[in-house]
Amino acid sequence: MGVGLWRFILAAFAGVLVFFHGFCSSEKAPNYSFMHQATSAPAISYYDYIIVGGGTAGCPLAATLSQNYSVLLLERGGAPYGNPNITNLGSFGAPFSDFSPTSPSQRFVSEDGVINARARVLGGGSCLNAGFYTRAGPDYVEEVGWDSGMVKESYEWVEKVVAFKPPMRQWQSAVRDGLLEVGVLPYNGFTYDHIYGTKIGGTIFDPDGHRHTAADLLQYANPTGLTVLLHATVHKITFRRRGKVRPVAHGVIFRDVLGKKHKAYLKRDSKNEIIVSSGALGSPQLLMLSGVGPAQQIKAHNISLVLDLPMVGQRMSDNPMNAIFIPSPLPVEVSLIQVVGITHSGTYIEAASGENFAASGPQRDFGMFSPKIGQLATVPPKQRTPEAIAKAIDSMSKLDETAFRGGFILEKIMGPISTGHLELQSRNPNDNPSVTFNYFKEPEDLQRCVNGMQIIEKIIESKAFSQFKYDYLSVPALINMTLNFPVNLVPRHDNASTSLEQFCKDTVMTIWHYHGGCQVGSVVDHDYKVLGVDALRVIDGSTFNASPGTNPQATVMMLGRYIHLNITSYSIDIEIILDHISICYYSRDDA
Repeated sequence: MGVGLWRFILAAFAGVLVFFHGFCSSEKAPNYSFMHQATSAPAISYYDYIIVGGGTAGCPLAATLSQNYSVLLLERGGAPYGNPNITNLGSFGAPFSDFSPTSPSQRFVSEDGVINARARVLGGGSCLNAGFYTRAGPDYVEEVGWDSGMVKESYEWVEKVVAFKPPMRQWQSAVRDGLLEVGVLPYNGFTYDHIYGTKIGGTIFDPDGHRHTAADLLQYANPTGLTVLLHATVHKITFRRRGKVRPVAHGVIFRDVLGKKHKAYLKRDSKNEIIVSSGALGSPQLLMLSGVGPAQQIKAHNISLVLDLPMVGQRMSDNPMNAIFIPSPLPVEVSLIQVVGITHSGTYIEAASGENFAASGPQRDFGMFSPKIGQLATVPPKQRTPEAIAKAIDSMSKLDETAFRGGFILEKIMGPISTGHLELQSRNPNDNPSVTFNYFKEPEDLQRCVNGMQIIEKIIESKAFSQFKYDYLSVPALINMTLNFPVNLVPRHDNASTSLEQFCKDTVMTIWHYHGGCQVGSVVDHDYKVLGVDALRVIDGSTFNASPGTNPQATVMMLGRYIHLNITSYSIDIEIILDHISICYYSRDDA
């Protein structure tokens, strides 16, 4: 392949993946009178509920509970509003180039060699993802035992604020028509529902291209019932044990950005709780830092053991993503995930496209391909001298805008079945734990990837998609090109261009749908209460046994609303029962 064509392909793929990571463009900060920096917090405070993690689940949790209770929401990151690296279209990708302690994105690399990220911002992953919005399927809802009517109401509550119908332009339309041509049927049109066939899903980007995040759901909150503290890093949950059959969570210790320690406690009431919503990495990590988890691992870090709960941090899963990049002879629109093919072979087919994503001018960043820090940087980390970076930036800056034309079609497997584990690396909650996902460890997961790649090959060769493909670039040539992209730290194998199984293994990426570590049945019960302790729940994606639908964010937001509708309903029912008992008791005395 000529150097010019290689640079053409490389730059185009860079642009697409940068935009695919997304950005948070909520332009104006809402008037949240309850939102403060943690530095303003008192040394000691008391609440009915304390929520650790203001992410995709934590925000709807807090908004719902604040209607009836005093709620403290602790977020280790900042707000998504007013930060130019988050809100400005021209600066998208900058959060992934920011390794400062206040960056909204915290990078980690799994032990599998796959580059990943976790959110560190109010709104969580909804500030960093590709924006696709879709509900879980009815089978999923039934399997986990949720009430379908209350689930529907909770989704609708979320959708009034954050969900929209995306515009359908040339590239996405061609992918949609290609899916139908190759037999991913029926066509279900635009819908939030998870249905077999081809559909247009929702998006959290409004018609003006502004992102709406879980943080926007705080507009539902009762301002007098909620306190949100930013840059508040929780170091541990504290427990009362004296005179108790089981440990009882009763407070948290957190530090502000200056390192000052604060303590927040639950008010004395049997229904009050601490709720951990720190995500699939953060929630198991915090439980272990607090002494709840595998005894051997906790003791190895000199943490006082509260409860030996061996499955904390176990059964970690990440839905592997694989893709084929297709350079386009025609200009293509900037599009994130809009169309999805939900197949019967255990795979979901999606696509993204774009043209000239990187900001123009002397400050051009090149996002995930940034020679400075990009996930897909062409300059390896150990070779990133100032001279090498400057040379790479100069070379990329000379590319014509046509070099950014194209897109990719990807597949994500359902489930997955393969699981791994998470381990503490230190007692510092700001440090990433070590995580292994064991991608494709189970043969069925690998077969699902192969099934998906075969469908992608057929779409690329379909009549519907033909205008966006160079005639001289065959599918094997596109596979070879994709194999050359440094998408991960996994070694390449010689047979990857001829074996789809090896291609899947060698080019595996994340789509940021990792989950597990605090699963229902092994760490929490079906009401999301932590087994073996009182007054403590976990509510977020760490409780999932499988990723819901084609994208989990809608369901995580829904769960935040749904569970605490149940909490509120349960509390009201108990009060009614107690009142009834009291009435009967006094009536008997009067008699």
